Amino acid sequence: MTTSLTSDLRDRAFRWIADDPDDDSRVELQNILARAMGGEAGAADELADRMAGPLEFGTAGLRGPVRAGPHGMNVAVVTRTTAGVAAWLTAQGRSGGVVVVGRDARHGSEAFAKAAAEVLTAAGFAVKTLPGPLPTPVLAFAVLELGAVAGIQITASHNPPADNGYKLYDATGGQIVPPSDGEIERAIEAAPPAISVPREPGAEVLGDELRDAYLAKVALLPRGPERAVKVAATALHGVGAETLRAAFERAGFTELSLVAEQSTPDPDFPTVAFPNPEEPGATDLLLALASEGGADLAIALDPDADRCALGVRERDGSWRMLRGDETGVLLGWHVLSTVDSADPLVATTIVSSSMLGEVAKEFGARYAETLTGFKWLVRAGEGLVFAYEEALGLCVNPGFVRDKDGISAAVLAAGLAASLRAAGRGPLDVLDELAVKHGVHVTDQVSLRVTDLSVRERLMAGLRATPPASLGGTDVTMEDLLPDADVLRLTGEGLRVVIRPSGTEPKLKAYLQIKEPVTGDLAEARAAADARLATLRADIESRLA
Repeated sequence: MTTSLTSDLRDRAFRWIADDPDDDSRVELQNILARAMGGEAGAADELADRMAGPLEFGTAGLRGPVRAGPHGMNVAVVTRTTAGVAAWLTAQGRSGGVVVVGRDARHGSEAFAKAAAEVLTAAGFAVKTLPGPLPTPVLAFAVLELGAVAGIQITASHNPPADNGYKLYDATGGQIVPPSDGEIERAIEAAPPAISVPREPGAEVLGDELRDAYLAKVALLPRGPERAVKVAATALHGVGAETLRAAFERAGFTELSLVAEQSTPDPDFPTVAFPNPEEPGATDLLLALASEGGADLAIALDPDADRCALGVRERDGSWRMLRGDETGVLLGWHVLSTVDSADPLVATTIVSSSMLGEVAKEFGARYAETLTGFKWLVRAGEGLVFAYEEALGLCVNPGFVRDKDGISAAVLAAGLAASLRAAGRGPLDVLDELAVKHGVHVTDQVSLRVTDLSVRERLMAGLRATPPASLGGTDVTMEDLLPDADVLRLTGEGLRVVIRPSGTEPKLKAYLQIKEPVTGDLAEARAAADARLATLRADIESRLA
């Protein structure tokens, strides 16, 4: 793309610079504007991108690159966003209530959290800030524990190092849902320029008592008395290491080894190409530590510790990470087999494996599927005891954290591993038994990354106009979930495909599932399922190419 520096673009940039309260951001945008005015190649393109428009509330609030301009994460954007949140809370009759602000250790997080706290303080709210960079689930816990009207966590979770974000929780302790997001966006649009938004210091900095209360709850999660288990873990340069260590100590697990190179928060994430446990190579150091140390279980947290991935030793002695669906079904089975509830509910999303529903039937439990995102999962219904999504999100403690919680999931998983070890078994034994009982469920994902979001719209429109009659050699029918969601679901005999635009990344995603009954040998059923999945994946990739 080649953009010319129009007078409109130049004037909008001048206005933003004049209204930006942050010296560094002003200088940053001034330099780009000067380069564009001087005719430097690419400078006008960069300026146009930064001025393209405000970041939008997606699946998990705001997310974007840390940079100057309205289309980035910076003090000005956070200031106006928080002014909008304050106006929205006031319109909801929540003025003067408690708001908790937390942050991770990414670039800009400290300054963004400070700006948010000061805007809310000036707006008359009783603002309490977490004492330092802490896991997102601690912030979600604080909203309920303190009876807050809202919670704000500055984090970009597992996004690339250049990004940061702004996650908003309402008084329920869950992430906001429509129509709140639209109402907040309109309030942000109506907010004055950032330089005119009042800011006032004076927020209360919480001590260790809040995290201690969280850890006391987490310590009660293991479902049995066994504690003899060796665990290797990594925080992937995020903020989870110390809280994970403290949680294990409180729960009575004494054999925890952390990947030393990844235990200290580092916003540059130097040892991984992408700080997401799902990405190839991200857990190499973890699995090496697990193998060398003779661990029974490997655990990877994402940088803000709200996601948890499990690694297991194969029967040949090698190590691998479980897929999100494998972990979700495994821990869901564990919760249902030990739950003390007369009418439990478990939930997952429409893009996750359907096996959890089969497991729920086995235990006579209720089962629900929701749209993607934990903002929907935690609202699945009364009696919720467990929820998961395939992207490593696990809620094993909906009574005190109404969001995904990697720390709590890790403690529960350690308890399961200890119980299985005492019985001479392992996680793969349980997964094999569930496959024999409920059929082999294999899942995969195809992601198409785009630079032009209109490509996603054209592909979705094309599929709606001309639905495929078959996929992977199997006849399918298509269900359109509009207007509830921009989602297409295609199903056939033992096959399911769900296609949707991502809410947090510039991607079009297709979630694939094959279900194969086990009528004889489990290995043969798995091979047949894998072969069907490979054929289906190739078909989907060609259609999205």
